[in-house]
Amino acid sequence: MTDTSVAARADAGPANDVGGIAADRLRSFVERIERLEEEKKGISDDIKDVYLEAKGTGFDVKIIRTIIRLRKKAKEERQEEEELIELYKMALGME
Repeated sequence: MTDTSVAARADAGPANDVGGIAADRLRSFVERIERLEEEKKGISDDIKDVYLEAKGTGFDVKIIRTIIRLRKKAKEERQEEEELIELYKMALGME
């Protein structure tokens, strides 16, 4: 081995390279994910609060959820889904 490769391994140290895994890099990913999970929980709590507020003013939260789901879809996809729902309802004698 050359002196530079020995020095490079010494710099990596056991805290940085464990079993071939770059521990610092892994720790960085884990900590970033944990922070994002915390933010996601905060946003989720905020969304729940908005639904509760809407419910408190008389809106049907189930319908609001459906509207939000539909707004995420393309117009064509939404129309196709609505046509299939109507077809299925007719087939079941619901119309």
